[in-house]
Amino acid sequence: MNIFKTAGELSGFLSRSRAQGQTIGFVPTMGALHEGHVSLVRQSKESDDLTVCSIFVNPTQFNNPDDFQNYPVTIDRDIELLLTAGCDVLFLPSVAEVYPPAHSRRHYELGPVETVLEGAFRPGHFQGVCEVVERLLRLTVPHRLYLGQKDFQQCMVIRRLLELTGMQEQLELVIAPTIREADGLAMSSRNLRLDPGARRQATGIYRCLEAIRTDFGKRPTPELEAEAKTRLEQEGFIVDYVALCEPATLLPLSGPDKPAVVLAAAWLGKVRLIDNVLIE
Repeated sequence: MNIFKTAGELSGFLSRSRAQGQTIGFVPTMGALHEGHVSLVRQSKESDDLTVCSIFVNPTQFNNPDDFQNYPVTIDRDIELLLTAGCDVLFLPSVAEVYPPAHSRRHYELGPVETVLEGAFRPGHFQGVCEVVERLLRLTVPHRLYLGQKDFQQCMVIRRLLELTGMQEQLELVIAPTIREADGLAMSSRNLRLDPGARRQATGIYRCLEAIRTDFGKRPTPELEAEAKTRLEQEGFIVDYVALCEPATLLPLSGPDKPAVVLAAAWLGKVRLIDNVLIE
């Protein structure tokens, strides 16, 4: 596996690969890798000649400085996982490499998908996500971009980013299903911060989402959302939202039409968990 720490080295290597006719798959991450990330690498390995993974904890997408400082860093283990998965290239940049002095910030007109749910609770978050993703895509120029459904709203935001920048003409966005633990908990880097008791509690989010999927169309949407929120609060969560939405815009669902997506965000202690389930 080739490891590059500078943008120039990475761009040069990938330019030569493209000149040789190789297709490039790209998996952007913030590290603390788990099987969900590894599954994206494996999917790229099946479809692309060259698989590139980046590990960069992006400061511009954190609203809470403590969250940024406490984000888990497990780089040695991450490298081992990528080697085992057969990743070809790892980009491991510093902040100065991703955001050099000449870098200028821009505002992305993302529409309502930016301001609802996660956007409402984390203002500015998706602007930071778009800033780093656009920068990484311009460095890697991949044929396919691999993201996990677990961050569903982020996937829809990045789809919008590709439209705004015209990149959707050159690359394919691949959204892979959420990878879950045996008990249903969505794999997440933040799970490393759960103590054993909270880890057992955490499965309550998925159970509530599945209950909504089962009852979808049988009862009014507000009733399903309110019931799930109450149930989570009874189980010890502090709930930010449980919402049934139209998938592309994440605007509230007006009726029992499919497809739909139900999303939830809730706190266990100091750890904020998110999850979603598609209803198709």
